[in-house]
Order: sequence, then structure tokens, then C-alpha cells
Amino acid sequence: MPIYEYEHLEEPCLQGRVFDIKQSINDKPLTKCPHCAGPVRKLISRINISTPKTNSELRDLGFTKLVKRDNGVYENVTARDGDSRIVLRDKPETLPNLKKTIKD
Repeated sequence: MPIYEYEHLEEPCLQGRVFDIKQSINDKPLTKCPHCAGPVRKLISRINISTPKTNSELRDLGFTKLVKRDNGVYENVTARDGDSRIVLRDKPETLPNLKKTIKD
């Protein structure tokens, strides 16, 4: 279930000025605080998306990252054992072996 944020429109209760609550996506927005029955409004909040930050995290998740080094020359910064570190545009034998990372 998603978590939604609400803000008290008047004096906050013990939950604070802003509080969050789990609700179904089909539930109607609250108009009253479930703790003090004071008026509240639903806030639009930022979402948290966790993305890999390092090349090793990308590699561990099965991604391949190629960084352009020259015209038609790329460096495979997520190379695995047996993969070429340098990928050349017109040489398919230098491409990473995707059968190692893609599974049915």
C-alpha cells in the first residue's frame, strides 16, 4: 500500500504538522486527521527512487555500461570475467557476452 502525506490546516496534534498514513490507491483523501479529527489536506510529495551509483553496482544488477573514449571506441566499465574491456564499433567480437547476464 502507498504511503501518503497529510498536513494539518490548523493546530497540529501529537502527530506533528505533517504526518503520513498508509492508504489504498482507491481510498478517498482524508479530510480529517485520524488522531485529532482536525482538518487536513493531502500533500504532493517527492518519491524515492533508488538507483545504482557505482559501476560495480550496475554490473551486479546485470547492466552493461559503455563509456565513449574515441570515435567508435568504447570502454566497458562493467566488464565481467572474459569480457573485453574495449569495445570497437565495427568488431562484434568485442561486444560483451550478454548470455552471461540475461537469463530466462
